[in-house]
Amino acid sequence: MSIVAAAATEPKAWYLNRWNQLILGVIAMMAISSPQYVWTLFTGPLNQKLGTTLAELQWTFSLLIILQTWFSPFQAYLVDRFGPRLLISVGALLSGGGWVLSAYVDNLWALYFTYGVVCGFGTGIIYVGIIGLMVRWFPDRRGLAAGLAAAGYGFGAFFTSFPIDSMIKSSGYAHTLVVWGIIQGAIGILAAQGLRLPPETHLVTGLATAPAASMQSGRSFAPSEMLKNPIFYLLFVMMSMMSTSGLMVTSNVGPFAREYGVADVLVLGMAALPLSLTLSRVTNGLTRPFFGWVSDHIGREGTMALAFSLEAIAILVLFAYIHQPALFVVLTGLVFFGWGEIFSLFPSTLTDTFGPKYAATNYGFLYIAQGVGSILGGPAAAFLKQATGSWTAVFIVVAILDALTAFLAIAVLKSMRRKFLAGV
Repeated sequence: MSIVAAAATEPKAWYLNRWNQLILGVIAMMAISSPQYVWTLFTGPLNQKLGTTLAELQWTFSLLIILQTWFSPFQAYLVDRFGPRLLISVGALLSGGGWVLSAYVDNLWALYFTYGVVCGFGTGIIYVGIIGLMVRWFPDRRGLAAGLAAAGYGFGAFFTSFPIDSMIKSSGYAHTLVVWGIIQGAIGILAAQGLRLPPETHLVTGLATAPAASMQSGRSFAPSEMLKNPIFYLLFVMMSMMSTSGLMVTSNVGPFAREYGVADVLVLGMAALPLSLTLSRVTNGLTRPFFGWVSDHIGREGTMALAFSLEAIAILVLFAYIHQPALFVVLTGLVFFGWGEIFSLFPSTLTDTFGPKYAATNYGFLYIAQGVGSILGGPAAAFLKQATGSWTAVFIVVAILDALTAFLAIAVLKSMRRKFLAGV
């Protein structure tokens, strides 16, 4: 059922301007990206300090991701219950404070708690909270708004990676954790002070004529109602399959680059592997607002079919030319361009279907799919490679998952949503 929106005058308070809300949300997302994306810079110094193996140390990173994903329904509930201003502030305090505390640990279990649990819980609050907030402020541009917010999370480390690396080398990892923990925590807390839920009367001129609006719910469904609906479980399976594809490349790009002899080959004067990682970070960020914007204009399911099919083709072409360094760089970037949009398409589709009031909590349940994908795309993919003796089966399986998800979007999800929304 489409939502008929009337023209509304712009509120005078600057923080009730939705574009200002989006800017603040992107800033908060950028402030929490470093714990995940620059973790690798700290592994060497921490290994030396704590006397651990790399495998033992990497459980810190696993805990960070687990706390971000598996606890997201609870984190999102807190945001819905207590409001974005307070909870995003708490999330920034935990994220930055976790880094500061990590500077003083002298054993592995303490690092697990400070960097893994404290940072992970804080970043999870901000991630699901900001996405849930943006899809409420932008009913006419949910794909674009969710995509820009998600891109902020990916792009944030682009600005901190080199300064943090330089400070570690010049002043040590502990000093770096303290300084950047304070900086990033303070930025997140300051951004949170302007965050607000949209007024109950928040209306957007022209919403009824937006293409995606014809597939939006006229009322909001609580999580208990959503969890009884098969559409949620279809979306969960689809997001799990797509997460598996992208996270397989994310977690294994280094190993298969080295196995196929392209990791250290120079491309444009740079080693292929780090150049690939740099390009992929850019394409992984750009795809989120781009395909979100496309979905606002042509519909969610059609965009999913297009983007997920692109991912399937990119995966297969990458494997065919993985031994050629220049193509390896370009094609890994294309893989991430075909994958990263899941973080704009799925939350916007979910909110279109089940309404905006419980958007953060509802997306928290769906975001668990990212955790499922991390298991299937990481350890499970590595096991399959070990069992078969090559990466062939891994690439074929994830390409099939991508193609199947594209098919489900256009052939099953679209009709299920249309039937459901017609009865709302």
